[in-house]
Amino acid sequence: MEQKPYPLAKVYGLLEPGPVILLTTAQDGRANIMTLSWLTMLEFAPPLVGCVVSNRNHSFTLLQESGEGVINIPTVELAEQVVGCGNTTGMDVDKFARFGLTPLPATLVGAPRIAECYAHLECRVVDTSMVPWYGMFVLEVVKAWVDPAVNNPLTLHHRGYGHFMVAGDELKLKSKMQ
Repeated sequence: MEQKPYPLAKVYGLLEPGPVILLTTAQDGRANIMTLSWLTMLEFAPPLVGCVVSNRNHSFTLLQESGEGVINIPTVELAEQVVGCGNTTGMDVDKFARFGLTPLPATLVGAPRIAECYAHLECRVVDTSMVPWYGMFVLEVVKAWVDPAVNNPLTLHHRGYGHFMVAGDELKLKSKMQ
């Protein structure tokens, strides 16, 4: 097999860590939505998620100041809204209204859930030690919601530069994990 050099700026598309999510934050009664694909599970009990949020994003300030947010997991049916939210700043636009998304109250945090998403993770920021260097917030999931009617959700996975992969076939193998 012949290989060729690959641009370093595109490496993240090879290692894409998980589904594209919509991170909601809120402050002073105003909610925002950010499209985010740079996240990773750090621990399963309690569930901890690392999210990279650039300090150039409006959501960075909202997450830092409020200390909480909701990870909303969309399916492929919301692809246009996901991209639209990612290409729009919440400083000037109500993304819920612009993209036809419905806010639902969360139970343990001030940020809303997005009704059209199949799963929601209410989170609190528990570690900001990596924020100054990497923009990485560690979030603890304090409440989780899932739509039981959605089986094998077709989630979006960002490959870079407007390219996405859609989750597909599931493979089940023997595992000692419960």
